Amino acid sequence: MNNSAARPASVCELQARPIGPALPAQAPLEMPRRRVHEPRQRLRGGPGGWEMLQITLARLFVTGLALALSIYGVREMYGVLSTATITALQWGFLVLFALNFTWIAFAFAQAALGFLDGLRPRVRGRAEQVGELPFCTAVLVPVYNEEPLRIAAAIRTMREGLARLAPGKFAFFILSDTNRPEAWLDEEAVFAELTRIDAPDCPVYYRHRQDNSERKAGNIAEWVQRWGGDYEAMLVLDADSVMSPESMVTLARRLAAEPGLGLIQTLPCIVRARSLYGRLQQFANQCYGPVYARGLAAWHGWSSNFWGHNAIIRTRAFAESACLPVLDGTPPFGGHILSHDFIEAALLRRAGWGVRFDCDIRHSFEEAPPSLIDVMVRDRRWCQGNLQHARLLLARGLSPATRIHLFTGIMSYLSAALWLMLVLLGLAIALQASLVRPEYFARPSLFPTWPVFDAERARWLFGVSMAVILAPKWFGGTLVLLQPRRLFAFGGPVLLPLSLLLETLLSALYAPILMVAQTRVVWQVLRGRDSGWHPQSRDDGALSLSTALRAHWGHSVFGAVLAALAWWLNHELFLWLLPITAGLVLSIPLSWLSGGAAKGRLLELAGLLRAPHERRPCAVLARLQRELERPPPSAMPIAPGSPLVALQRSETLRQWHLAQLPEQSRVRGAAVFHAPSVTAQWKAAHARSLSDLQDCLSSAELMALLQQPELLREVVFHLPGPSD
Repeated sequence: MNNSAARPASVCELQARPIGPALPAQAPLEMPRRRVHEPRQRLRGGPGGWEMLQITLARLFVTGLALALSIYGVREMYGVLSTATITALQWGFLVLFALNFTWIAFAFAQAALGFLDGLRPRVRGRAEQVGELPFCTAVLVPVYNEEPLRIAAAIRTMREGLARLAPGKFAFFILSDTNRPEAWLDEEAVFAELTRIDAPDCPVYYRHRQDNSERKAGNIAEWVQRWGGDYEAMLVLDADSVMSPESMVTLARRLAAEPGLGLIQTLPCIVRARSLYGRLQQFANQCYGPVYARGLAAWHGWSSNFWGHNAIIRTRAFAESACLPVLDGTPPFGGHILSHDFIEAALLRRAGWGVRFDCDIRHSFEEAPPSLIDVMVRDRRWCQGNLQHARLLLARGLSPATRIHLFTGIMSYLSAALWLMLVLLGLAIALQASLVRPEYFARPSLFPTWPVFDAERARWLFGVSMAVILAPKWFGGTLVLLQPRRLFAFGGPVLLPLSLLLETLLSALYAPILMVAQTRVVWQVLRGRDSGWHPQSRDDGALSLSTALRAHWGHSVFGAVLAALAWWLNHELFLWLLPITAGLVLSIPLSWLSGGAAKGRLLELAGLLRAPHERRPCAVLARLQRELERPPPSAMPIAPGSPLVALQRSETLRQWHLAQLPEQSRVRGAAVFHAPSVTAQWKAAHARSLSDLQDCLSSAELMALLQQPELLREVVFHLPGPSD
């Protein structure tokens, strides 16, 4: 056989398509909107007898261990607070402690299950279809004001392998919801090269959506309703995702082998982190993440969750069962569902489709927010979405596992507020003991009511609590130590323990800052403030000290007040609170240190917080890096100035832009009153030059103008340009 004949053509060898819409013929698929309350359908297929037994035992293990730990912790705290009677403040403290301790006990139980699962050898893997893939899979890449060069590099990386491994079975769809004019034109300039290459073995399509209704969920749903009929499966990625072609094919084979499965979620591995905080998340994700993942996968069974990306979904199952309901009322608790992924998994499971977490699939990657402030911005949106799920927690038809998923999502943010309330209530009890004279005979009794605390018991309970919190880190480190190849990928037997110690210390310092920030977010959501929709930062997160000061001065002041109050009340109490107050007082320098590639580079040179893919990246990451180093497309330059000027100067870009506009944009102004379209038309008709027009247009007006082909052709492109 001539190997050269089977070799995929390079970009230069591929024939370019003529300029036209970068989309295939439509294949509509009906997607009826679901209601909040619907009956649950019987699970289609499902796990076999042996697998079901394992899932049941895993659930009993997690439930039993979490319950036993919780009962022990609450009983011990009751003994700590008083040996006689408990005051109202102490009862409140006990309730908050019970909620917090149960939460960490549940996390510990899942990690313990994952640790035990990691110790046993893998006997057999998941069922996979053999031979030629029986269906086509669409790879969906939703985009919202993102850096297009990074996305294009990832698509080129994945497309070449898919064209080789499964020719004609995969196609990429770039689904843009971008609403900034400059970002939209940047996308078109970069993605035009990808879409115009005639590559039938793995084509790339591009669609820009003018109406951003329902955000990412609406973006995916619009694709399903227009093209879903031609694709049995859709593999959803994020703008920062990349997967190896082999893993993508494996996902398709596993979905084909299990007709009752509606979704398979992979474990995204954080990579390419350059800042200190990014490397912190990357190390924790790759060292401890597999422990949690194995525990989750073991008890989830076929009632798992969806994290919104790096997952394959059966398209018709999604269309028939997962169109999100619209909640009564206004945001943040009403309207369209913000965190769509949990609810889509819940609706699939309610309709009888299995949802499975396959954490054994390797080379599924994503990137993390680069700085502490970027994490706080992302948490604002995630917190609102998770708290909104309280409206669906008691929805009819949801499986018990689904309700646990929704509750844990809610608790992931409420726990921060509960933790802070616990700290403040503890200070209040100490303040009461210091300032208020005890009423020894407050009730008729032969014996006085003494405000007694069992200090020795308190120290023992504190040690147990810290062990429960830190145990998942020990589990992850132990599993790495038992696997020599992974051990040396993390830096070896010396650097790994140092990295574990550094990650534990830094995480402990950053945790109280996030606690206060998330509590503030919870308060804002409860007060009815909507978070909006902001794109995630993809740069290195470098911050100036002034930016960190503006973001964290309140945290520092709050931490200093807590520390001073604790010192005044009791020096021992000051030491107990030091793990919380230290991080808050140092929040400004800690936040400044969190971002920036230069600071992360120092850790990389020292070999600390090293991740396995840094020194020896796998094939897909190595190819992605080569693609990122490619120069931007020269035929369609990305103009730093006005989008209108870029369109006027580049005939190719102009023709491509006009060809992508949908037919309805031609009659938008006549069909529906749209104020930016009307004012943009008037300004275009009265402008003397392109520069004048650009200066007087708002961002919304410029977007409206770019969506009107007739006006662009007849008025805008005939205006004198900057060099005329």
